[in-house]
Amino acid sequence: MDVYFFDCDKTLYDYDFHKRLPKLAELGGVSQYRLASTWWAGGFERAAEIGEYSTSEEYLAAFAEVTGAHLSLEEWQEARKAAMTPIPGSIAALKEAASLGTVSLLSNNPIPFKDSLPVLTPEIVDVLQDNDLVSAVLGARKPERRIYTRALGRLGVDPADAILFDDSAANVEGARAAGMHAHQL
Repeated sequence: MDVYFFDCDKTLYDYDFHKRLPKLAELGGVSQYRLASTWWAGGFERAAEIGEYSTSEEYLAAFAEVTGAHLSLEEWQEARKAAMTPIPGSIAALKEAASLGTVSLLSNNPIPFKDSLPVLTPEIVDVLQDNDLVSAVLGARKPERRIYTRALGRLGVDPADAILFDDSAANVEGARAAGMHAHQL
């Protein structure tokens, strides 16, 4: 293998939305119900994950307009970080893979996530060496075929020389359909 792609949430880091939502509500001064029923149920987060907002500022402005919760990037980071716990074995695997080839994040997330990686993922940011591909930048979400072909293109690698590690069976199947190797955690 030349390139080792790793998902973030539930692969390198445990992620608990039930910790994030209350923190967002507290910091934004609105109810959890309002956040969930407007932003998430309204499809705005999904749109953000495929690049609807090209900057963190645009994302946060839209978030405020839709939900009434005005957050700074630092507050968004605080809420996101509260929901994340490193998975030591997975992080060790990422570091081992880095000794064998190129490693890259490949994650369904909005642009503030990418901008916040040094804060959210300090354990891995140096290992990634700026190979921090997120769906918002690639314009597609896993398991869509085009996210894999775009990620492979960014790193200049043939699908047969790349592997994805992900918690989602659908994402693993999507990578395989694009000609990559893949392993579900």
